[in-house]
Amino acid sequence: MSEKIDLTMTPGEWALLIALSAIWGGSFFFVEVAVKELPPLSIVAARVGGASILLYAALRLTGKRLPTGWTPWLAFAMMGILNNVIPFSLIAWGQVHIASGLASILNATAPLFTVLVAHYATSDERMTPARITGVVIGFLGVVVMIGIDVLADVSGDLLAQLAVLVASLGHAMSAVYARRFKTLGIRPLNAAAGQMISAAAIMIPLALVFDQPWTNAMPSPGVLGSLFGLAFLSTFVAYIIYYRIVATAGSVNLMLVTFLVPVSAIILGTSLLGERLAFNHVVGMAAIGLGLAVLDGRPMAMLKLRLTRNRA
Repeated sequence: MSEKIDLTMTPGEWALLIALSAIWGGSFFFVEVAVKELPPLSIVAARVGGASILLYAALRLTGKRLPTGWTPWLAFAMMGILNNVIPFSLIAWGQVHIASGLASILNATAPLFTVLVAHYATSDERMTPARITGVVIGFLGVVVMIGIDVLADVSGDLLAQLAVLVASLGHAMSAVYARRFKTLGIRPLNAAAGQMISAAAIMIPLALVFDQPWTNAMPSPGVLGSLFGLAFLSTFVAYIIYYRIVATAGSVNLMLVTFLVPVSAIILGTSLLGERLAFNHVVGMAAIGLGLAVLDGRPMAMLKLRLTRNRA
């Protein structure tokens, strides 16, 4: 499918992943604010439409151009559908019916799906016991950290929960598919711009037909601010980082960001908003750290080497 990648991430790639988690940590909050006044399709259309304008402007300011021909644009369209149109719409609709905490847990299944998809779709991101173990430990850490009591809502709106799970599957498939752009020689900024323009070309007509946004009241300043946050931070900035990570670290490593998103949200809440750091937060973050260490491989290899030396 593409040239082989190194599954063990460098410090720079870990830094990008942490930055992406901090940025995407705000997306659930932004959506939760916006759905109080706007229908889901309109939110997604504003998000991808605004981000496509920003990405195209950045492309032109840096002297780059979008590629021409059917091959890259078909890839952009597929990526836009798998990564934006379907997941964004389903998550926004799902958050109308379920709490953001439960949505975050369901969204954290993305690495589980990615391990499966990458195993069958690539030659260098195969399923291994260490990868499966690390992903399961990380997922359990997310559940503990957000709060097991959130799972009480699982008996609630089943369709909304399935919608977020399907969104996670879409993100998993798109993360594997995104490796195609490196093979085509398309740089991260170009790929992000092409993907978002394709997504906007689909979402804006859908929102106009089904939501008829001109019939709704003018959104409040808080909602407008959330839409800007979704377009600028959660999409424009996020997808430039997204493509840089997937090009060198692979799809499974990229999707580990869904484990780190709730960690970032809690750290920001305790440091900036004065929220209390609970015991389950600490335990959950420790479990996520252990899961990431198992997936990365290097800490476990160093521990194994130290134990071997001690026995000798």
